[in-house]
Amino acid sequence: MKIVIAMDSFKGSLTSIEAGNAVRDGILMSHPDPDIRVFPTADGGEGTIDAIAPFINCEKHDLKVSGPLGEPVDSYYLFSKEEKTAYVEMAKASGLTLISPEKYNPYEATTFGTGELIKDAIKEGAERIVVFLGGSATNDGGAGMLQALGCKLSDKYGNEIGRGATGLADLASLEISGIMGRGIDFIAATDVINPLCGTEGASYVYGPQKGASPDMLPKLDSILRSFADISAFDPNEKGTGAAGGTSFALMNYLGAKLESGADIVTKITGLEDAIRNADIVITGEGRIDSQTLNGKAPVKIMKTAKQYGKKAIAVCGITGDGWEECLKAGFDRIVPLTEASMDKDKAIKSVIKTAANLFA
Repeated sequence: MKIVIAMDSFKGSLTSIEAGNAVRDGILMSHPDPDIRVFPTADGGEGTIDAIAPFINCEKHDLKVSGPLGEPVDSYYLFSKEEKTAYVEMAKASGLTLISPEKYNPYEATTFGTGELIKDAIKEGAERIVVFLGGSATNDGGAGMLQALGCKLSDKYGNEIGRGATGLADLASLEISGIMGRGIDFIAATDVINPLCGTEGASYVYGPQKGASPDMLPKLDSILRSFADISAFDPNEKGTGAAGGTSFALMNYLGAKLESGADIVTKITGLEDAIRNADIVITGEGRIDSQTLNGKAPVKIMKTAKQYGKKAIAVCGITGDGWEECLKAGFDRIVPLTEASMDKDKAIKSVIKTAANLFA
């Protein structure tokens, strides 16, 4: 029996590889002789560049940048000199995991640090920059990123606006003549298809997980809509709502092409070829719910498995509202952990136990 395991990370507790290895160890407790291959996977969020690093000829570029709330954080990106390609992970500079939950603040969080990573990659000679969007703490439409790259965003008095959505609320005009990155091939890597604004947009759908209360959502949405109006770009365009609207800025100001983050990772790691030759495919993430269907990595992997007529099983930390729709979409089984935990050691033990029971 050939089994391919391609788990996404369990946010805040397990990396993709840690989750995958735990599933493998659990299976081996029940079946000591299957042919098991573990692949890293991601859809652009936390841990994406770590997942692909072993599969590409690249250097790690360390950099201290502005974190999501303006504090200095240690970050990095990958750069392939041979391909003149940089791989930037937004979560490494502007991610939720860089701040404690009690400090989540979608009004103040900024993408400035992500812009600093991109700026450094440009200086290193990158001609192609893949920006993995996901796991962000931000809701500023990518305004901070643009500021870091030299775009002047001014209030009605001609002063530069502050950072975050709070600063963006004061925006009256933009001057893009000094922006870096023109002529570079940008890829906005995400599997989010939501638009920038509206009830299916960045603020309403993803704002709550970044600390936005229900009464904040209309205001946050109106700030992004005003940004779109001043920019004279369409806030309803598919995919512009990724990472608090960072994809909106990348697509419209830097000419980025929107591509599936999960597909990019799958291609780099060779996962599709492995699935083609497997009997069973196991994937999953920390939480499976209705949002999983919005292009998340486990669904992409499941669809690839079904394309080749393979059985697809999901192992997740917990299930949420709408998880049954994922079953209808094609998963053969969805199995939550016997005991979900944010503690790494406890989570690994629970994954092992769940996988062992699954194959008992």
